[in-house]
Amino acid sequence: MKKLLLIFFVFLSLETFSQSFYRYRFEEPWSFSASLGPTQYFGELYSFWKYNEGVQPDWNANIAFHYTFGTHLRARGEFSYYKMSGQDPPSDPRAYRTPRDLHFRAKNWEMTGIIEYYWHPVKVPNIHRPLWNPYIFFGIGMSTNNPEAQLDGVWRDLRPLQLENNPYERYITVFPMGLGFKYKLNVYMDLIFEGNYRFTLTDYMDDISAYNVNEFYLDLVDDYVTGNNPDRLRLAIRNPSFLDDNGMPDVDKILRNNGRVRRGSGLRHRYDGYMTVNVGLEIHFSRDIFQNWIFRNRIYEKRFRFW
Repeated sequence: MKKLLLIFFVFLSLETFSQSFYRYRFEEPWSFSASLGPTQYFGELYSFWKYNEGVQPDWNANIAFHYTFGTHLRARGEFSYYKMSGQDPPSDPRAYRTPRDLHFRAKNWEMTGIIEYYWHPVKVPNIHRPLWNPYIFFGIGMSTNNPEAQLDGVWRDLRPLQLENNPYERYITVFPMGLGFKYKLNVYMDLIFEGNYRFTLTDYMDDISAYNVNEFYLDLVDDYVTGNNPDRLRLAIRNPSFLDDNGMPDVDKILRNNGRVRRGSGLRHRYDGYMTVNVGLEIHFSRDIFQNWIFRNRIYEKRFRFW
């Protein structure tokens, strides 16, 4: 009888011990992250690659859920809000864009699905995650596309106006790709650094694509003269050389010039894009995360902890 009781208590102790360490046996597959940082637009009003135009940053913020499905692979679903803008005044004079006096801003929402590949294995127990882990990623997503410009002190939506007689969609496809780096803060949390460039399939994130207005200037002038939609001409042509003394479009001068008023670069094969550089935190879900980390019992402060 004593031997049976001894065996029972030994088995119970081993079972309790193994259960207490069970949560550290496997990497929990789910995690949540949040980050923010600057946004830089690339398009007709800004060209970092060709000219020296400095940095014209706005900002973005995002949240994401991550899922580990391979030794080095994780999937990510991300939801972002970002602002971007561009204007002629900071333009490099070599780009011949300063006289246009054009500008825009946009406040967009983005939803993407991304695959991440890590240098070190990620399908490991939380406690065994490496101290640092660089990764690359790529994916596909959708973004809203709502450029605005200011006229008479009021911000106007540009997409419905079709300034270049070329309608474009409110939603665009984006292809995010970039590099990231994670630093382990403790068992449950990582610090994230990430650079993400989005390629797109549109040249109208800034509402500018055509080299000049000669293909559609007669429609703009007609809308202005008849009063059907005079703001189209006022927003499309803002070059001081083609405005009268009151700051309004000089219709006669525009007609005499046959619409050869500079608007964009004319490189229609070069789509617009934008880049974000973010810093954030990632929390790895676990069944004991609240008890063992967030709401840890302070009575056992001296016990061994796994971080």
